[in-house]
Amino acid sequence: MAPKALDLQQKGGQKVRTATVAVMRRAWVAAVVACAVGVGAIAVNHLRGAFGSEPIFSATGSSAQPLAPSAIKHVRYEIYGPTDTTGAVSYLDKNAQPQSADFTTLPWTYTIETTVPAVIASVVAQGNSAAIGCRITVNGRIEDDQSAEGHHAQISCLVKAA
Repeated sequence: MAPKALDLQQKGGQKVRTATVAVMRRAWVAAVVACAVGVGAIAVNHLRGAFGSEPIFSATGSSAQPLAPSAIKHVRYEIYGPTDTTGAVSYLDKNAQPQSADFTTLPWTYTIETTVPAVIASVVAQGNSAAIGCRITVNGRIEDDQSAEGHHAQISCLVKAA
């Protein structure tokens, strides 16, 4: 039985070597991809260190300090026209959320006070008169002023960065 086992080993050794070559022919692509991913991960890790993403530059955690408010902004919406005009108005509040209101006389006004660096101010109105206007002022300076005429006139004003 020993000679037969030796005979199988020799034949099996040849088969094993042939099987190993066949596996390597198929697996070289996966091995190259794995190496490329590894080299890429190492490169990204080194580049992150080179371009200042260490924790000292991070804006989170206990070292992050909030910005001090620069100045209070006064944003004022105005709807103007004939005093007996009634209608509806839609506007953005200080959190940029849409709000609606009805008015029974003009002028209609609404003021926002905020310390955020930029405010989006928008107002849209429609009344039952033949003329209506809107105005947005920021800290007393007129940023947008529009007027319209026509049956049940409608108007809008927008300031993208107050």
